[in-house]
Amino acid sequence: MVKLGISIILLLVSLLTILPAPAFYLWLLAIAAGEYPWIFIALVLVVIFINFKTPAYQVPTSIISFAALLLFISPIARAYIVSARLNDNLSSAFGDQTVQIGKPFAYQNLFKAKFTSAYKSFTYKKTDRTKLTLDFYPSLVEGKKPCVIVIHGGSWKSGDGKQLPELNSYLAEQGYHVAAINYRLAPAYQNPAPVEDVRDALHFLKEKSGELNIDSTRFILLGRSAGAQIALLAGFTLQDPDVKGIIDFYGPADMVWGYSLPSNPLIMDSRKVMEDYLGGSYNSHPQNFERSSPLLYVTKKSPPTLLIHGKNDVLVAYEHSRRLNIQLGKKHIKHFLLTLPWATHAFDYNLNGPGGQLSTYAVLYFLKSVTN
Repeated sequence: MVKLGISIILLLVSLLTILPAPAFYLWLLAIAAGEYPWIFIALVLVVIFINFKTPAYQVPTSIISFAALLLFISPIARAYIVSARLNDNLSSAFGDQTVQIGKPFAYQNLFKAKFTSAYKSFTYKKTDRTKLTLDFYPSLVEGKKPCVIVIHGGSWKSGDGKQLPELNSYLAEQGYHVAAINYRLAPAYQNPAPVEDVRDALHFLKEKSGELNIDSTRFILLGRSAGAQIALLAGFTLQDPDVKGIIDFYGPADMVWGYSLPSNPLIMDSRKVMEDYLGGSYNSHPQNFERSSPLLYVTKKSPPTLLIHGKNDVLVAYEHSRRLNIQLGKKHIKHFLLTLPWATHAFDYNLNGPGGQLSTYAVLYFLKSVTN
């Protein structure tokens, strides 16, 4: 009976690889199921092994366990499918580039150790009410190098520049400087305050470019979730010629549409989050929602843009990236939307997972294309 119960639980967890999570803690479990599938595959195999040793409930346990096994394998299988055409898709979008990290996805890389590098913190902005800092990860390759400015997520009201640092270290290893910035948070500060902070971080890094060995003509903005909305809005509105590209990890691109179709309240009160950032409801402040919608600011002069989004995202709907992708195409901006069918919000918590490997490859390809 115990093995049958365990197999049923594993099957329910495996459904998170194909269905959106219905509640907050199940969203966290969905990240694990999609990006650490080998752990769950191992658990199912243990249940299958025990099942062959004991006759009780053998048939139903076998059926349920093999169904769960197939679902846990599915992110790996689908990653190979995406991987098979990723290089051609990126080449079509951004031109031929050579990325020296092997294949976009490989099963053995699921077990790679994480790499961390040292960083130094700087204060880049002071006001009467706050002090803003950034963590600077220097390139591990000598010479003047481009700088990636990373803007953290957290619903515009939480988080900091130390969020998900593994990619920062990896990019430094690959020859890019990385500046992971903090910005002013809601509800005390509202749009466009974070965009102004990105502008000031750019100014600070340009002033320090000699000391930090930064190529001050080659910056890239990379944001996650709320930070991606800030990165997109900054990249599209600041019109800084030194910003050569924008990388958007699952960011809100159409704030008006997003408010009209809120997320599952068991996951997040998305309307309250947006109201804190924009000063109130859409009915009372429609202009604020429009001014904070990146897709409304795309022009023929916008920087090349890489979009990365999981179809099972329950915090920021995949539809945001689909809509922005269409708008970028209309304006003939170099762009690509990397769609991960199994992935949920924050899938890149594990750089070695199926989504983490594919997105890292796409990021490196994009960086090389816009900084050459």
